[in-house]
Amino acid sequence: MQKHLVVLIIGLSIFFTGQAKEGMWIPSLIQSLNEGDMKTMGMKISAEQLYDFNKSSIKDAVVHFGGGCTSEIISGEGLLLTNHHCGYGRIQAHSSMENNYLKNGFWAMSREEEKSNPGLTATIIVRMEDVTDKILSSIPKEVTQAERNKLIAANIQKVGTESTKGSKYGYIIRPFYCGNQYFMFITEVFKDVRLVGAPPSSIGKFGFDTDNWVWPRHTGDFSIFRIYASPENKPAAYSEDNVPYKPKHFLPINISPEKKGDFTLVYGFPGRTEEYLTSHAVEYLMKKQDPARIAMRDISLGIINKAMAADEATNIKYAAKQSSISNAWKKWRGELKGLNKLDAIEKKRDLERRFEEAIAGKEKYVQYGELMNNFNKTYEEIEPYQFSRDYFIEIFYYGPELMRYADGFNKLIKLLEADSVQQELIDEEIAKQKKRAVGYFKNYDVDIDRQLASEMLKKYFDMLDPLLVPEIKEEIDKDYDGDLKAYADKLFAKSLFADQAKIEAWLAKPKVKKLKNDPALKLGNSIVQNYFEKVKPIHSVLNNRLDSLYTIYMAALMEVLPDDRIYFPDANSTLRISYGQVEGYAASDAVDYGYYTTLEGIMAKYVPDNYEFDVPEKLRKLYAKKDYGIYGHDGEMRVCFIASNHTTGGNSGSPALDANGNLIGLNFDRVWEGTMSDIMFDPEKCRNIMVDLNYVLFIIDKFAGADHLIKEMKLVQNESE
Repeated sequence: MQKHLVVLIIGLSIFFTGQAKEGMWIPSLIQSLNEGDMKTMGMKISAEQLYDFNKSSIKDAVVHFGGGCTSEIISGEGLLLTNHHCGYGRIQAHSSMENNYLKNGFWAMSREEEKSNPGLTATIIVRMEDVTDKILSSIPKEVTQAERNKLIAANIQKVGTESTKGSKYGYIIRPFYCGNQYFMFITEVFKDVRLVGAPPSSIGKFGFDTDNWVWPRHTGDFSIFRIYASPENKPAAYSEDNVPYKPKHFLPINISPEKKGDFTLVYGFPGRTEEYLTSHAVEYLMKKQDPARIAMRDISLGIINKAMAADEATNIKYAAKQSSISNAWKKWRGELKGLNKLDAIEKKRDLERRFEEAIAGKEKYVQYGELMNNFNKTYEEIEPYQFSRDYFIEIFYYGPELMRYADGFNKLIKLLEADSVQQELIDEEIAKQKKRAVGYFKNYDVDIDRQLASEMLKKYFDMLDPLLVPEIKEEIDKDYDGDLKAYADKLFAKSLFADQAKIEAWLAKPKVKKLKNDPALKLGNSIVQNYFEKVKPIHSVLNNRLDSLYTIYMAALMEVLPDDRIYFPDANSTLRISYGQVEGYAASDAVDYGYYTTLEGIMAKYVPDNYEFDVPEKLRKLYAKKDYGIYGHDGEMRVCFIASNHTTGGNSGSPALDANGNLIGLNFDRVWEGTMSDIMFDPEKCRNIMVDLNYVLFIIDKFAGADHLIKEMKLVQNESE
């Protein structure tokens, strides 16, 4: 099956013309699959310049930032560009009331001022390799999915270990095409990444929640870091002896204005798409999953936003948390809107009808005969467990922090209760918890968390299948007559975990009994235990069954309906290329958007002292004087532009390249009307949003006065300029 699949993939190149905007492609396969189509669309560089293992290429400048976003190297001194929202947590961590870098921005005017970020990594792909045969060839056909997963995991470890033995490289091996194909990525992970610059949030997050996922956009969503390496130019832990990294390749920046129809290429690490879901999954997502998640975050954002608006200190504390919660919330709302407009469920059902018609009565397709029935049965069985899992994630990971914080003490409790006391391990864990307490309470407000507990727990308990409700609900009903507000008030009044002084006093003299009886720990343990005992075991079995069905379904679609569509692999946080063109779009009836925005649009949105739409005085003065330097064009200062590249989460911070491989934009968002592209792509509505690099350079140079950074970069212009 695997060899046949690869043949199918290669054979797909003949169907690309006119459909190339959809897809996230593996860089090492671009030459065989996409290069011709990309050239037709305007690309002037070769596939080898995009990806080459033996020589330096553009892939050497594309960096996985912190494992979640993308970034790119823009100087020979390891200067790293990514989004403001990707660096937001680090900017916040360095901020205080005395030095509020979120509000005022931060610019290191010397290397000595660049700020270290413990735990932040920058990962560069050394090479990639198809390892399908090595992973799958030894696995018997007649095994359960659980057994198959174990064998695959063992093979992955074996292949990865053997491939990196004797080197300092790491590896990542991921499935493609629903487990029909596997690629290995050899990595180099840098652990000394320092903050160099960030504009104030009034620039980097201009528009905040109102403009998030929206076009026209006027957000200068960028921040600057620097990779440091050992004197030998190798990855190393933070040290004063480290020096700026010398990259194999860095991206020149084209300051010429982009034009409508220009070729664009986005290079990065897209997180996750699910383009091949069946109608059953899409229906669940649209009718239950997204509405449930939105409802939970409606509650949390209502509480957090109100508190942040009322107090600047709270705004600093909760800025990163609020951003994390609200980003997905708004995306899901747009996703629902887009999927409904596309009639996605019916489109999926139509595909499944055509699939079943194509296999009907054909002996060679007999193995696929019960496929759709098996999907239907399995999705019916898994639904209550999936729903419970969705709500568990929302309540435990995005709900009240108290129980999550308390849950982190379970390891220490086990160490203290162990028959054989290991004092060294106990002391180590206590030291860890003391450090954790400082970081936790720095960004914590007990009143906010109390409100979150009261309202979100009520929603959580009310929505679950009665058979899957945690046991703590019975205790709350008995002792508080189901009054979640009264319960929350008592919970926070009694819990050690709600008070920094109390938890630090306990850590100084730890007594297990007192902590085990803490109501926050009891609450968290009840919810976690309920999930891991009642939900996860059954969900895992059924989900494994679905994985097995999707592996078959993916191969079956490509075999049975080879001409139906372009079968690109779903995103899975590995290095990909997508390509398209600079262009506007018709968002809805009589609403037709242009492809770029300007500083004039920022001033039109300007509302003094408004946290979303305030504009710094210096930026206002630069606008009044039209003092744009070499970065303005025709009297305008462009801010953002859009194109038809297929992107998703994880593409944040990705470089947008022109036809010559020069940097022209910094990807940071998608239009709201096209957020359903993770599930179903629409070439008419799906657009990615990018900060124009001219605006980035303008802010660095003219606004921040950090022209020493500009001098590191290589600026170019189109030959016609």
